[in-house]
Amino acid sequence: MNIAQLATRRYTTKSFDPSRKIPAEQVAQLKTLLRYSPSSTNSQPWHFVLASSDAGKAKVAEATSGFYVFNAAKVQNASHVVVLCARSEINEAHLARLLAQEEQDGRFATPEAKAGQNNGRTYFANMHRFDLKDAQHWMEKQVYLALGTLLLGAAALEIDACPIEGFDVKLLNDALDLRAQGLSAVVVVALGYRAADDFNAALPKSRLPMDEVLSEI
Repeated sequence: MNIAQLATRRYTTKSFDPSRKIPAEQVAQLKTLLRYSPSSTNSQPWHFVLASSDAGKAKVAEATSGFYVFNAAKVQNASHVVVLCARSEINEAHLARLLAQEEQDGRFATPEAKAGQNNGRTYFANMHRFDLKDAQHWMEKQVYLALGTLLLGAAALEIDACPIEGFDVKLLNDALDLRAQGLSAVVVVALGYRAADDFNAALPKSRLPMDEVLSEI
């Protein structure tokens, strides 16, 4: 696999073919990509809502009304839509849950290793909660790591994608009852296959020159 070719081939799909659906086996791979996405100190401060039914996509599309109506068709015509959410807070209960899962998965050879992981993650979590006071921003940055993983993975599976920030967060949180679950929507990704009339598919990709975006030292 030439991963650079994936990066230059993928693009933001503006129009989806509603008749084409992602095969179940590939959906399972995308779900695994989300679950195994990297996060700072393995904090995993996220939840992902996957909509595949018409009813599920209609719920997500409620947030693309009014000013954001230009994104409604993308959500409705995609095969699947993922709502990537951040936790409303990273609290002691979540930190304890992470540590218990890591122990269950055999991450700690000794009690000292377990204590070291707990102390290190708690240090950074508390730094963002109490000192920098940017915990929500920090958690949302982890969600965007998952977004990048999903987009590149979809490209590898020859699945088209459109990341969407143009939606009403409050409407989407209300439609999916996210606040009651301690979550808030951060970004939406429509997944599927491009329609024949998708104008963006024929346009060349445009990026600043390499020497403007990358320095070697």
